[in-house]
Amino acid sequence: MGKNKELDYEILDESKVPEDVRLLLDEAKNVMKNAFAPFSKFKVGAAIRTERGNVYRGCNVENASLGGTICAERGAAMASIASEGYGRFKAIAIASGSDDPAPPCAICRQFLAQFTDPDVPVYLISVKSGVLKKFRFGVLMPYAFTEF
Repeated sequence: MGKNKELDYEILDESKVPEDVRLLLDEAKNVMKNAFAPFSKFKVGAAIRTERGNVYRGCNVENASLGGTICAERGAAMASIASEGYGRFKAIAIASGSDDPAPPCAICRQFLAQFTDPDVPVYLISVKSGVLKKFRFGVLMPYAFTEF
């Protein structure tokens, strides 16, 4: 639909994205329903496609200690590593109920940076408004810390 050159993202029409992207978005939206968010009421779902072509899903799981809360993005990343071992991510989709699509938090961006190249597409969709944005991971995490 259009590219915002200032913010370096594209707004897409979900009905016109390629089938593999639509399927990844559907996985993120479906797993969002399983989120456990009794405190914030903010449910998030994430789906990650790996270099092997497999898709792993995760949803946020809140904890009364707050620090024990796991975000959807890290949940999906952990599922992929547990299933395949170390690998690279090729596409990420994140669904939320906010009016504007919600990007990953800073901890998740840093976590994903270990497995995601800067040019990997990240699709953010609001199940409330239907707005779909596409970012390059490097725009969301421009100065990743990946080694020490």
